[in-house]
Amino acid sequence: MSMQFDIPGYVTGAWVIDTDRSDVSFEVRQMGVFTVRGSFDDIEGTIVTMENPRDSSVSAVIRTASVNTRNDRRDKHLRTGDFLDVERYPTMTFTSTGVRPNGHNVLVDGDLAIRGATKQVTLNMEVNSFGLGHDGRPLARFSARTEISRNGYGVVRGPAAAVVSKTVKIILRIEATRQD
Repeated sequence: MSMQFDIPGYVTGAWVIDTDRSDVSFEVRQMGVFTVRGSFDDIEGTIVTMENPRDSSVSAVIRTASVNTRNDRRDKHLRTGDFLDVERYPTMTFTSTGVRPNGHNVLVDGDLAIRGATKQVTLNMEVNSFGLGHDGRPLARFSARTEISRNGYGVVRGPAAAVVSKTVKIILRIEATRQD
């Protein structure tokens, strides 16, 4: 039995991620006591929704130097070779490899590249809405979550490795405008 997509108001087209209205965030536990939250402020990407949602795709580029935890000292350290190594690896990328239904949500499989390492991840995505933006142009909103192992990407080296959780939660809130 094949699972079907149930996406209310689904609209096909090529969509460009609106950097100002989207959020790529992360959460990681430190010392097992508190959670560090942050985001990346410089993102770009394209979402293509096809007649058959299984044929849809996503590609995104995140500039690592745009990491923002609201703590300048921590952000500077995150940009070093101990963490993101933004000089050698100025971007992270995500390229979808498949889309499949999962109840009311959609699973988006893809390749996530960080620090020169590419690993397969699955985003558990919710299609929040399709509608019109304030300018009358078609607008789509999506949210997604996944967890990755920082070890698989070589993120967190040196003394910090002992106090930072191996699991990083990634939370996406994406708004995109359809291109005509």
